Amino acid sequence: MGTDAPRLSRRHPFWRFLAILLVILLTLTVVAGVLGFWTVTRSFPQTSGNIDIPGLKAPVSVQRDDAGIPQITASNSHDLFLAEGYVHAQDRFWEMDFRRHVTAGRLSELFGKSQLGTDEFIRTLGWRNVAEQEVKQMDATTLSYYQAYADGVNAYLAHHKGADISLEYAVLGLQTPGYTPEKWTPADSVSWLKAMAWDLRSNLEDELDRALLATKLTATDIATLHPTYPYSSHPTITDAGSGDPARVAESSASASTTADVSSSATSDGTDEAAAASDIAALASSVQASAAEVPQLLGINSDDIGSNSWVVSGSHTSTGKPLLSNDPHLGPAAPSIWYQVGLHCSTVSAACPFDVAGYSFSGLPGVIIGHNDKIAWGFTNLGPDVTDLYLERLDGDGYLYDGKKQAFTTRKETIKVAGGSPVTITVRSTIHGPLLSGGDYDTVTKSHRTSSGDIPGGKYALSLQWTALTPGHTAESIFILDKATDWNGFRAAAREFDVPAQNLIYADTAGNIGYQAPGLIPIRKQGDGTTITPGWSSAYGWTGYIPFDQLPSAYNPKAGYIVTANNAAVGPSFAQNLTKDWDAGYRADRITHDLQKLIKAGTKITSADMSRIDADTYDANAAALVPVLTSIHLDSGTARAVDLLKKWNFHDDEGSAAAAYFNIFWRNLLHDAFGRKLPAGSQPAGGDRWFQVVDSLIDQPDSSWWVDEKLGIGNRDEMFAYAADQAYREAVKLMGPDSSQWKWGDIHTLEVTNQSFGASGIAPIEWLFNRGPYRLGGGSSVVDAVGWDASQGYEVDWVPSMRQVVDLGDFDHSTWINLTGDSGHAFNPHYMDQTPLWQHNKTRSWPFSKDAVAKATQDTLTLTPASR
Repeated sequence: MGTDAPRLSRRHPFWRFLAILLVILLTLTVVAGVLGFWTVTRSFPQTSGNIDIPGLKAPVSVQRDDAGIPQITASNSHDLFLAEGYVHAQDRFWEMDFRRHVTAGRLSELFGKSQLGTDEFIRTLGWRNVAEQEVKQMDATTLSYYQAYADGVNAYLAHHKGADISLEYAVLGLQTPGYTPEKWTPADSVSWLKAMAWDLRSNLEDELDRALLATKLTATDIATLHPTYPYSSHPTITDAGSGDPARVAESSASASTTADVSSSATSDGTDEAAAASDIAALASSVQASAAEVPQLLGINSDDIGSNSWVVSGSHTSTGKPLLSNDPHLGPAAPSIWYQVGLHCSTVSAACPFDVAGYSFSGLPGVIIGHNDKIAWGFTNLGPDVTDLYLERLDGDGYLYDGKKQAFTTRKETIKVAGGSPVTITVRSTIHGPLLSGGDYDTVTKSHRTSSGDIPGGKYALSLQWTALTPGHTAESIFILDKATDWNGFRAAAREFDVPAQNLIYADTAGNIGYQAPGLIPIRKQGDGTTITPGWSSAYGWTGYIPFDQLPSAYNPKAGYIVTANNAAVGPSFAQNLTKDWDAGYRADRITHDLQKLIKAGTKITSADMSRIDADTYDANAAALVPVLTSIHLDSGTARAVDLLKKWNFHDDEGSAAAAYFNIFWRNLLHDAFGRKLPAGSQPAGGDRWFQVVDSLIDQPDSSWWVDEKLGIGNRDEMFAYAADQAYREAVKLMGPDSSQWKWGDIHTLEVTNQSFGASGIAPIEWLFNRGPYRLGGGSSVVDAVGWDASQGYEVDWVPSMRQVVDLGDFDHSTWINLTGDSGHAFNPHYMDQTPLWQHNKTRSWPFSKDAVAKATQDTLTLTPASR
């Protein structure tokens, strides 16, 4: 413009108005800040002094260290668990309240109609109903522990309301004013075990995926994408079923001869495609419903697993066992785990507990940890405990062996905040609840499969799942916490039915062991990998594998036991535990690291165990990089690929090579496979896809490498194309200077609050979420900081905690949590352990009375309330 814009004098009325406005805004900001600080801190727990608690029989001491981790000491079991309930409520009640709404299908009461779909699905499964049945069948002693715990929670609630409990209630009040938490009950505690069983539910996703793949692929192609366990190259947990190597091929061949209605060949190719499409439509609806739930409990994936291993004293510097464990789960703020110590002041038959470790808020006892005699860890065994059945409907019932059967029905009424209640009718067959939608899907003509005729008509999918049968896991926790030897440990495992876990063991006498527990079905036909005909009694379950026939090991000759979701047994094992094991890359690497130390004559230390846990070696990269670096590439891409030539194949946070390789890997999966697969079956990466691509790497002319639209005719051309796409993406994400690329710049974790963290309202998310944190590691490496290649590079599942227990001196043990013990967003212990966790560091773990006393910074005494 030719003329300057007019300028206002500082004495102009506009400036005076602006000054007054700024003073008002500043004043309001200060007031809001003071009120806000008061709001967020008023719910912080009292950690010193005295609190009178109704129902206590004697005083209880709660000692907290500099991380706010409580060590609770009581003179009797009743007071011990009552105090644990009170302390859990102090730190985590919102989380507990939110969880019980999830597990009861009552989220709509809190958040309105947006949660109806999730509530309907969980009500259909009936978690709460099963939990209530489990409470009814508890023995009197166990029930007394759960009731004491509930009394402790309710003692806290009696004197805390709204934002006095947690900041979340202040936020909730903006949407659902007047909400008041109801009293805690034992069923609220037990219901959470159903949620964990769902999170670790084995191969349901694989069954659904095979049904979806059948719409586009042959049975041979599906088998390629769901390969059997690589027994010849990766270890099994035990030697059971190792048998003759020839049996491996026999086992693999038999895997395809199953009772399958989703991908079996038909007499007519058109009929085959139509049948697959009809069944896939049902599977897709179940997949969509199931996908909503893991977002609340932590993302579920085939690649979620855990590491645990135990080394005998013959290989350690102390002469006593060392035990390591890091369960891999979806990240959440606060962490799913709550660290706690539970100590009877005098250990006796009447008060047998002296235990410390990781608990679940809302559940009494310690889930993973050690007592004064034994230590234990968990990884997911991953047995096939779910089956989907294609049910043939007939009006208001279903057909079974040619006869019409009436559904078992129940009505569920869901309260909706800001809306009218919604009533649904849950229908169940002999197998379990119907999961597909109320309209169901129609098979339009008769199809002939290896399972027989599938006539036209209405069909639905039902679910049979061991967790829908009342069990005893809630009782096993206390048996485990007070066990003193191998027999006591196995007694606890005998009652641990759902979710079935790999349980590893060590004791102060020097013994190590492994036990697989759980209800694992025996099938009349098939191997559980595909959707099963529901209309005939020729299929289904006949019972469960007896506990004494489940795999076990005690003081094995090798002097160590490694479990990382790999196959627990060999292919000749008498019973079918599952066909969908983790492929064993992590187990193979941990075994390699241990054997390297042992062969070198090195006595293994606790620090060595932690270093193994932090191993970022990427076996997938080691297999693919030699091929990629041998291919002629354009100059820009070639410079990026040059990063890989001197790379040690470790997915370290600061590695440029790791950044580029993982971008290449994601592009390769999409370009070679994703374009050919249904939307619901996109490659997520991880162990299964490591194995798939490794099996094809020596088949350069395989059709999987061909893409006629892109003009790609073989493996090398596909690698070159993916490498070029990866280079372009890397420049876009991290800039043109490849020397400055870092894996941690794109592989980041935002620790998200389970309830409000994904609200879509930025200020609310800011209150509760933390991050991003730059991380190394990756999917199916020992440092299993996993990511979903179908979505991006952000972290989706993590080592939710890490522990190394030293049986030579428990006070030399170490532990770390993903976040901290507190669930209060601005409490100092909300995220105080995350920086250590981020860099694979751990904290000391005091256990003895003297060590706990030395670490104590605050002591709270809970005293019996005067009557």
